Amino acid sequence: MRLRDVIDRTGVAERQVRYLISEGFIPGPSGGRANADYGEAHVTGIRRYMRLRELGFPPAAIKLLLAAREGTPFPIVPGITLLVSPDMVASGAPVPPLLAQIETLLTKLLKESDDADDQPGHD
Repeated sequence: MRLRDVIDRTGVAERQVRYLISEGFIPGPSGGRANADYGEAHVTGIRRYMRLRELGFPPAAIKLLLAAREGTPFPIVPGITLLVSPDMVASGAPVPPLLAQIETLLTKLLKESDDADDQPGHD
C-alpha cells in the first residue's frame, strides 16, 4: 500500500508517519523511496503508538515499552503485576475472554488448599 493509504487508514499526517519511521517506532517502507510500499505492520505500529500516546505515555516511555519483547509489567495491586506483550497493545483483542482467563488463573492461584484446616496453625 502507498503512504496515502496508510494515512487514510490511520488518520495521522504524513509528517507523523515519517517521524515514527525516523524514531524507530515503525519500520521504514520496503521498495525504496520511489516505490515505497507499506503494509499492515505499519498500520498496526501507528495505531499502537497512537493508543499509547492516548493513554499518556511519552515517546521515550513508548520506546521502552515496545523494546520490552518479553512484555511490559503493569502493577495491578500489591503482589500482582500484569505482564503485557507489546504486540497486544492496541491489537483489538477482545477483552472479556482475557478477563475470564485471568479470573480463572487468579482463582486457582489464590485459593487456599482444601486441606488447609489440617495444617498446623489452623484451628
